[in-house]
Amino acid sequence: MERNWIWKETEDFRMEKKNLDWANLGFGYMVTDYRYVSNYKDGKWDDGALITDPNVTLNECAGVFQYSQSCFEGLKAYTTEDGHIVCFRPDMNAKRMMDSAERLEMPVFPEDRFVDAVEQVVKANAAWVPPFGSGASLYIRPYMIGTNSVIGVKPADEYQFRILVTPVGPYFKGGAKPITIKVSDFDRAAPHGTGHIKAGLNYAMSLHAIVTAHKEGFDENLYLDPATRTKVEETGGANFIFITKDGTLVTPKSDSILPSITRRSIMVVAEKYLGMKVEHREVYFDELKDFAECGLCGTAAVISPVGKIVDHGKEICFPSGMEEMGPQIKKIYDKLTAIQKAEIEGPEGWVKVIM
Repeated sequence: MERNWIWKETEDFRMEKKNLDWANLGFGYMVTDYRYVSNYKDGKWDDGALITDPNVTLNECAGVFQYSQSCFEGLKAYTTEDGHIVCFRPDMNAKRMMDSAERLEMPVFPEDRFVDAVEQVVKANAAWVPPFGSGASLYIRPYMIGTNSVIGVKPADEYQFRILVTPVGPYFKGGAKPITIKVSDFDRAAPHGTGHIKAGLNYAMSLHAIVTAHKEGFDENLYLDPATRTKVEETGGANFIFITKDGTLVTPKSDSILPSITRRSIMVVAEKYLGMKVEHREVYFDELKDFAECGLCGTAAVISPVGKIVDHGKEICFPSGMEEMGPQIKKIYDKLTAIQKAEIEGPEGWVKVIM
């Protein structure tokens, strides 16, 4: 029988789940009960708190509006079969956000506080965590913005760190069908720019490229390295993974690629759990025709299979085809998602039990 409650160990009651059509949730935003907020002022972060107001009120000249000082993260919480709520590798999100903040001249929000804040906001919104077996999860979005007024070009002096959560359905309804992507004429990042951090400005510059791709009938863009345009980088929001014809997992390496937590987890799962050979190296575009399978990896979909890449009319079709996820990528996907949902035991520290 599907559980419609979870046990909150810190308080002696059962928290009823919200009355939602969990099996038919889309991948979108829904206002939940609580969000976490902490403010940085006079050189230090305050204690932070859970609040109920989902709105943010800022001065018209706030640094985030004028000079795009913002960074963010994304992770998920799940209800396990035995009724616990777990989160996948929040410490890694904390570390990556620290790197983003440093690069953008924003104050670092400490790792221990980040993980504690995730725990607080998930517990407070436990009724919004989809039940086990629904195919849905609680998406967690930590972010930081410059909040005080800034008119000269410089970093803000005050900041706000927030975490919102929203229940989301599976990224792909009815299964992940292979997508078709195009080689973009745009560059995603400069050679020594901000491609390696999760800055909001990176995603703003990708919007025109993705809208253009959609108008042309493609699902996504493949960005080449900005210096030579001969090597594979990533898409607007996901890292690439490839499988060679002898079953080796290959992931592109570049200083301007965002270090995906999903991609790094996939590499461990492939090598340690599935016995695959793993290579993290530069991948040249002219190699693509020789790969057997291709996928995009990230928090939202975990892995999106790619069936075809189109380079200005020239098609590169992967042997795995356009009907279903390739066999090796499917094995990786199944193993990783089982670990994320605590259905099988993963590496130590990967799954944090929230409650």
